[in-house]
Amino acid sequence: MTWHAAAKVEDIRAGEIVASAVGAENIALYRIEGRIYATSNVCTHAFALLSDGYLDGDCVECPIHQALFHVPTGEVLGAPATEPLKTYAAKIEGDTVFVDVPD
Repeated sequence: MTWHAAAKVEDIRAGEIVASAVGAENIALYRIEGRIYATSNVCTHAFALLSDGYLDGDCVECPIHQALFHVPTGEVLGAPATEPLKTYAAKIEGDTVFVDVPD
């Protein structure tokens, strides 16, 4: 595993999506029921940043065509997307969120 600092814990508030550049990856960070999740920040249907989208419970909606994804698994829950989101392991150490992104 290759852990990279992605954000401060305090910057990720419930109900919000935080964008973070981790290495060459554009990551979206979420706090859902006290747990931190990380996915690709780019919709798999058309280039759109999910950090500009809408978080409803544990699902994120793309801001352009309203594709819907389950944040914890990346599973597609609503068209027009057909390909799941890439998910990343996330952990908290001290006041920092780390994401496992391959080098």
